[in-house]
Amino acid sequence: MKVMKFGGTSVGSIESLRNLRDIVKAEERPVIVVVSAMGGFTNQLLAMCEQAQQRDISCLDTLEQARKRHHGAIDGVVVESMRDEVHATIDRFIDESLKPYYLALATNPHMPVEEIGRVCDAIVAHGEILSSAIVTGMFEDGVPHLSLNYMRTVPDATGRVLDWEETERLVKEDFADLTQGIHVVQGFISRDKDTGDVTNLGRGGSDYTAAILATLLDAEALEIWTDVDGFMTADPRTHPDATVIPQMSYQQAQVMCDAGAKVIYPPTIAPVAMKKIPVWVKNTFNPSAPGTVII
Repeated sequence: MKVMKFGGTSVGSIESLRNLRDIVKAEERPVIVVVSAMGGFTNQLLAMCEQAQQRDISCLDTLEQARKRHHGAIDGVVVESMRDEVHATIDRFIDESLKPYYLALATNPHMPVEEIGRVCDAIVAHGEILSSAIVTGMFEDGVPHLSLNYMRTVPDATGRVLDWEETERLVKEDFADLTQGIHVVQGFISRDKDTGDVTNLGRGGSDYTAAILATLLDAEALEIWTDVDGFMTADPRTHPDATVIPQMSYQQAQVMCDAGAKVIYPPTIAPVAMKKIPVWVKNTFNPSAPGTVII
């Protein structure tokens, strides 16, 4: 079993979703597919939170545009027999969850700061929930999972950290049957271990979600599918002669991530390194490229 993570650009358009579908279908079952929100949608959700706090309900117009974007993706990639169900799922989350959250922010000027934070965390979680509904519907044997059921965090001095013990227990319960199918998971989102409030693993946290699952479920490999061919010798935007680094050690990859290489979210490396799980960085838009392997 392998874990495959697809970032925002990989789920951001009908073209990229079709590439994702072809890449995953070529794999032997079972496989765990971890998805980010559609490209740019997390930023949109956060911007709408700011608008709502300023009593600007034009954020609801933006939400309608997002609805159309998700429905367009459904029509372009979801198997025909499941389209009505996925359309209904998207509408339900928008109408029964996102809209009420935004209206609560816009109409309650005395909402405590702590409550605003909780509402905004719950809002942001919807990006991955909506994209995962679409990706699950792309496969006849898609198996949906909800990360909120097993990813657990606790507060610490710097913010939030994963509660590994509780997360491991819940992950092994939720993924008890991994004998077949394409198991689709949301990246990034989690819950507080004690309060049950929606939390997250930080921007870029979908990579970390994938690493956590690969580590706890002893995956044979972790694949990070993105919009670059792998780790590069330099930034290709400023160095046109930059080339892909075919192989790196975990330590080398960690150093590059910590130095600002925006290929993998830095906390991703440590857990898979401890289990010596190989990590592949590959390009959704150029799947035949060899990519970079981290071992």
